[in-house]
Amino acid sequence: MNHAVEAFLNDVWAEVTAIYAKESNRLNEFKKQRRLQAGVKDYLRVAWRKGKFTWAEGKIHIDDYKQSFWRDSSYKVKAGTYITELTDELLTEEFFPALCERVEQLFRSEELGERFFDYKFEVVLEFEWEKSQLLLKQQFINEPKLNQLKQALEQFIESKVLSDPPVLPSEDDSFFFASHLVNADLMKQKVAEIEPLLQRLSDKLKGNPKRKKEWISRYTYTFKRWGEDHFLPQHFNQVGYYGNEWVLKEEANHTSVDAEQLEFFLYAAVQIGFTEPDTRLKYLGLAAQLGSKQAADYLKIGSGKFVSTYRGEKVEARNNDVTKTIDIRILSEEEAAYGEALDYIIDLLRHDFPKEYNLKLKSSQKHLLPYKKLAKSKLHRFFANALSYPALFPKVAQYADTAMEEFAWYSDVEPSEKSVMPGTYAVLGLGLFSEDYFPLVSRYMGMVDTEHQSVQDGYPQAFIEAHGVKKAHMPVIVSMLLAGIDEGTKVRNLTLDHPEVIEGLIEALQDKDNYQCEMVVCRIFGSVQKLEGVARKAEPSLKQKWEQLLTLARG
Repeated sequence: MNHAVEAFLNDVWAEVTAIYAKESNRLNEFKKQRRLQAGVKDYLRVAWRKGKFTWAEGKIHIDDYKQSFWRDSSYKVKAGTYITELTDELLTEEFFPALCERVEQLFRSEELGERFFDYKFEVVLEFEWEKSQLLLKQQFINEPKLNQLKQALEQFIESKVLSDPPVLPSEDDSFFFASHLVNADLMKQKVAEIEPLLQRLSDKLKGNPKRKKEWISRYTYTFKRWGEDHFLPQHFNQVGYYGNEWVLKEEANHTSVDAEQLEFFLYAAVQIGFTEPDTRLKYLGLAAQLGSKQAADYLKIGSGKFVSTYRGEKVEARNNDVTKTIDIRILSEEEAAYGEALDYIIDLLRHDFPKEYNLKLKSSQKHLLPYKKLAKSKLHRFFANALSYPALFPKVAQYADTAMEEFAWYSDVEPSEKSVMPGTYAVLGLGLFSEDYFPLVSRYMGMVDTEHQSVQDGYPQAFIEAHGVKKAHMPVIVSMLLAGIDEGTKVRNLTLDHPEVIEGLIEALQDKDNYQCEMVVCRIFGSVQKLEGVARKAEPSLKQKWEQLLTLARG
């Protein structure tokens, strides 16, 4: 072996073995065996990155996992003068084969533990010269490990996915199962094979919205990675500062696109839209560039599940479930038109149109609800217009019952502090205009995700401006106070100056946990300590009631 090659190999291998020893110790701390994970490590890249000013003053970079396009956390090693003696020929014919031989020998052994390596392993060499670059790759497969993983996956699908409820997979297993959906070594990337499994598990998780949301997030992320790592690079060049733009290759030919892969990419794009609507639109546009008529139809009229156009007596409408948009044109500004529009939207939602839709509105009325924290979107304006007709309140409530969904948000604004759960504009409007819908407001407040939505935090003040503070109001007011964000603000216009109102608050808190009672007290008084001060100074007729409230807050 050439002496420069040998010196390079020794420096690289010394660093690799040191990295692996440290990683092996770390991984051995995790005793739990994961049946859907054959092992952890599946990648090693050795690279020479040239120096900024002088080619030979660069460094050896070693990565034990695939890094992001914009991130560099490589292990860096200084090289000796031997680096200048290396050539493409020496690297190709001596260094890389010798490196692969050592890696493969370690990969096929259990020296670092049976769970250290995955069933497959890729070795990459990148070497930057002054004006060129050498790139070499080699992959190994451990067939016994692969077969063992296939068997474990088949058993998992039978016992945890296809089985009847309440049997569910663990969260760890769901994570690895999502990644296996796009692993061609384990499953065929065919819609007919993947969709039933994905839908079955989603159906089984309906009773657990948080787990279902996590599951959707996992498999959509996996589909996105498959699209960007496997499908798109075959037909597009990745450009842009962050590599997030795709430009069709000059040599791309529509007839060369694999029909099954394109079908699966379209399916993946639609699924990705549940978590990243903009990415779905981008992917569908890219598929249309590859000649996909279905992608073009998706963008124009949706999936085909819904009749895309509607012409009524007083309303014209269009919908697209793929882009999650509803277009409403009010032909005559009157109660009947908004009633007709509400019926149209309710019917769509009852047939599983995405509740996170955005609404485009053409109307001459421009009402807004008397609550400034809400986004001034056309969706907001539609419900404010509809609520200007009291006879439509029951229909708006019917809409809210149909639309409300925990851990979901309208797409009428970019994700931000203005994002709100489906049904928000209808519920908050009804709560300001009519006491008949206080139970609906309470139910909404119990559903809202306070970790990711904040517009409800100031609603008690607007509510009190509309209705005042009465004993009968306390249950709904308490529900609002509890729906505030963790650092919920003090409600400045919530004054408790009548014994019956304080009694109503105490009654509303009787079935609440201590931490909930404390939160309510803090939002009314600023802190428990301030309530103590109020109690000390209170006249005898109120002192006992304040002390009752303190007892609830202290636990």
